[in-house]
Amino acid sequence: MCALGSKSGQGGDGCLDFRPPFRPPQPLRFCAQYSAFGCCAPEQDAALARRFGALAARVDAAEWAACAGYALDLLCQECSPYAAHLYDAEDPSTPLRTVPGLCEDYCLDMWQTCRGLFRHLSPDRELWALEGNRAKFCRYLSLDDTDYCFPRLLVNENLNSNLGRVVADAKGCLQLCLEEVANGLRNPVAMVHARDGSHRFFVAEQVGLVWAYLPDRSRLEKPFLNVSRAVLTSPWEGDERGFLGIALHPGFRHNGKLYVYYSVGVGFDEWIRISEFRVSADDMNTVDHNSERIILEIEEPASNHNGGQLLFGDDGYLYIFTGDGGMAGDPFGKFGNAQNKSALLGKVLRIDVDRNERGPLYRIPRDNPFVDDPAARPEVYALGVRNMWRCSPRHGRARRLPCAPPAPTPCRVDTAPRAPGDTGPGSVPHPRGFRPPADDVLPIFAYPHKLGKSVTGGYVYRGCEYPNLNGLYIFGDFMSGRLMSLRENLETGQWRYSEICMGRGQTCAFPGLINNYHPHIISFAEDEAVFSLLAWFLAQGELYFMSTGVPSAAAARGVVYKVIDPSRRAPPGTCQIQPSRVKVRSRLIRFVPKEKFIRREESTPRPTARAPTKAPRRSRPTAARPAPTPRPARPTRRPGGRRGGGRRRGRPGTADPAPSNGAVRLVRPAGLSPGRGRVEVFAGGRWGTVCDDAWDTKAAAVVCRQLGFAHAVRATKRAEFGEGHGLPILLDDVRCAGGERNLLECTHAAVGTHNCGHQEDAGVVCSHEDPDL
Repeated sequence: MCALGSKSGQGGDGCLDFRPPFRPPQPLRFCAQYSAFGCCAPEQDAALARRFGALAARVDAAEWAACAGYALDLLCQECSPYAAHLYDAEDPSTPLRTVPGLCEDYCLDMWQTCRGLFRHLSPDRELWALEGNRAKFCRYLSLDDTDYCFPRLLVNENLNSNLGRVVADAKGCLQLCLEEVANGLRNPVAMVHARDGSHRFFVAEQVGLVWAYLPDRSRLEKPFLNVSRAVLTSPWEGDERGFLGIALHPGFRHNGKLYVYYSVGVGFDEWIRISEFRVSADDMNTVDHNSERIILEIEEPASNHNGGQLLFGDDGYLYIFTGDGGMAGDPFGKFGNAQNKSALLGKVLRIDVDRNERGPLYRIPRDNPFVDDPAARPEVYALGVRNMWRCSPRHGRARRLPCAPPAPTPCRVDTAPRAPGDTGPGSVPHPRGFRPPADDVLPIFAYPHKLGKSVTGGYVYRGCEYPNLNGLYIFGDFMSGRLMSLRENLETGQWRYSEICMGRGQTCAFPGLINNYHPHIISFAEDEAVFSLLAWFLAQGELYFMSTGVPSAAAARGVVYKVIDPSRRAPPGTCQIQPSRVKVRSRLIRFVPKEKFIRREESTPRPTARAPTKAPRRSRPTAARPAPTPRPARPTRRPGGRRGGGRRRGRPGTADPAPSNGAVRLVRPAGLSPGRGRVEVFAGGRWGTVCDDAWDTKAAAVVCRQLGFAHAVRATKRAEFGEGHGLPILLDDVRCAGGERNLLECTHAAVGTHNCGHQEDAGVVCSHEDPDL
């Protein structure tokens, strides 16, 4: 809605309805059209209205009568879906244009009657100097790519047909990019923000440390919270115990309250604890550790399925997502913990923690579904969950909470409803004789183990910077490393699935962007929303996720990534933040990015990684790499004809030379970083795989050295990096001393002799860096 004042021809919705000098086949209601795609915030429309009125006051009345339409054209491009193209905002290496790139015929017509208007629209004196030369003037404002110049792009059917969509490759995989935000973390399990205008964010590690980061991504040396001495966890890869969740009170900026969820134990007894803390009165970036009040404790009968999500709903209540207590099939009691209304495990709990300074530490909301059931715990809000690992705040209708339990068969995404009842069959295996009620709520999506085995719940994107992503639910799988998405059809209520790929070279080849990530996706998060009327309505920030290369609470291999959509950006300046001042008492550690951009010929789904268990598990087979999608080049041009950084296409590689006997190669699941993959060996004139029953780090060291890596980080087993279907198993019972030149020099069964299958194919993780340093 463009509130551009009262003029003749104004439509009933307050948007000017006259046709500007450029007359496309259909009348264009410029700002109303753009608002439909979520680009014009109300305050931006108001700012455009003020500028429009100021122009009218400065320009001669006769000239204004001829030029008002042109002025409206150009001003409204600032809230166009194509603003990033028109203003050269996609490439940080080129300066922003002060006037959108114009098509030559449009510019020539405008120059004829309105060239004086540009002195009021642009501060560019170089442009003013060309005012008397029509040809040079319009060359200065032109874009070389006529598909993207204004106004031709507004009526380009090919461009408009995909407006509002994320770019996908030939197989439908959505192409996104990433930006590294933080690194060196030990299993980062959660990231939250203060919602106080400071735009700080806090990242929690599984060991019980929470770190504060400033908007420039520098980290405070002193932890925000340190409960590592109380937290029960271990360095075992895949240990599910530890610091698992954190939620800041909606009134955090006023009351300084936060809530944490962590594992504790004494001897063989283990339990989960939900505690309340307050921020220190002397330092807004640290917690007063003496302020801890234990809100709730729940005994854990096993070491797995500990849950761990805390969040505040828009009703102000605290939601607690517990696991079912672990072990196969939820074997506790007659129906298991999850189906037992008198148990707090395997549930979504809902409690009121406001006004708890005196009296009880929490109260029960009167509209909890089982509050009047004497056989049920009144805290229970929803039951029948296996192990909800990450839910996001409300999503649109009915205040739904998209949740993802990493269930054994199959993986699924649920919505925790605002109504009593079971969350649906499949969330836990129902014991024999149990008949689920007819009102069970089925998951909105489930996927087979060939896609992954441990779903990590994400968020519905409602941010400011990437309008194409709005309404897209993005989540991942810890085990396969896949990023995935769902989009709801609001008419049918059905959800459409699309996998997310890392964009190929020309898609993500911008300064600061990367196209790869560590495979174990642990958690998703949002930052603080931009303070604007639009963002306040959406009440959500930009999307992030946390993953690690080694799923151990002792390994500092965790990274926080920001999700980037290169297909369409918000208009320049729309999403800029103005963080409030933060008084810092601790030393700051400057952020230094470590992840690198990897040029690829094609977009890639994410890698396969193994399950978070104490013993390695099998993962999906190697996926075929999708074919590249041709995209029109979008060269941009700075004023004056200087070219910006265009996107270049990669060149096809040449064929590998004939291998020698004993040569090895790594076959990586698509998108996995170099140095990781399934081992294949060349012996007897053919390629084949290696069986893992005697596979160890000494054998891995032989392979890594052959491939040019100095160190073998890990020998992987049980087809962690996929299965080599279609290839023979050439080596079995491999035992190396570590100094051999190749695997054929190691002790092994006769070539081609084995007693195993491809589900035991061996792999390696190699590195140029010493993993012990």
